[in-house]
Amino acid sequence: MAPTVLLADIGGTTTRVARAGADGIPFDVRLEANDSYASLEDLLGTYLASVSGAAPSCGALAVAGPIDGDDVRLTNRNWRFSTQKLAADLSFHRLAVLNDFEAFAHGLPLLTRDDLLEVGTGRAVAGAPMLLSGPGTGLGTALILPREAGYEVLASEAGHMRLGAVTTDEARIVAHLVRDLGPVSVEHVLSGPGLVRLHRILSGESLSSHAIIKAALDGQRQEKESCHIFLRLLGRVLGDLALAVDAKGGVYVGGGVGRAMAHLFAESPFRTAFEEHPPYHDRLAQIPIHVVMHATPGLVGIGEIGRRLLVEC
Repeated sequence: MAPTVLLADIGGTTTRVARAGADGIPFDVRLEANDSYASLEDLLGTYLASVSGAAPSCGALAVAGPIDGDDVRLTNRNWRFSTQKLAADLSFHRLAVLNDFEAFAHGLPLLTRDDLLEVGTGRAVAGAPMLLSGPGTGLGTALILPREAGYEVLASEAGHMRLGAVTTDEARIVAHLVRDLGPVSVEHVLSGPGLVRLHRILSGESLSSHAIIKAALDGQRQEKESCHIFLRLLGRVLGDLALAVDAKGGVYVGGGVGRAMAHLFAESPFRTAFEEHPPYHDRLAQIPIHVVMHATPGLVGIGEIGRRLLVEC
């Protein structure tokens, strides 16, 4: 029987787990609610016990948090694990662990036009850096640097930069958040939980991020306003990051919240806020932006890592 690799895209709320063969294409894909499991080891062990065939010989994990050594901790969930111990417990010859958006970035070259929704216009510069960033449970970010032979991916924790205000309504939002949270990071607003906070400040209502986005898509005024302010802030922050890394190769918006909001981008202030960085409006106006619409792009990326691992296992 052909060897397989275990794949997992481990977010703060949901884990997408699968297997892949030598082509790196995920199969036996499952979406698991993290709240249903005591630990990552419990989740992966339960999955492996439920699938048929030979056990995977190695694994590749995308984790929502920085990867700084053997001890891995999720940023927005109280889970941690030892890479070496997990590999031994699962009888893996090799285990690769990457930041989730770093893994996601490895899948970008494999996506098709049907997986992307363009926001505004622009023309990518061949060989220039590309920026991947987007809101989910937090705000993930990675940088893709084209090389003569392929590309290099750099992980980032840009979601934890401090958030500033440009307009009076933004100043009011930041003031509320400072009172409640202390120093305000970008992902305190630009994430699923952040959208909930933002809408509560603006409307006094406590709704889930899913409910807010659905109501906005249905044309409800208050929810639409909250989403538009969210997208204005997202546009400005991505414009900041695009200038910081000179992302003339294109900007890609990922994350579950970004995908859910995809059809709100066009009529929102997102693109205007992205470009409104004097004196570089024209420079940013040339950068193409796409929302990633693929349902499991993290698995596509970690599948590519898994494919490479199988060659070595």
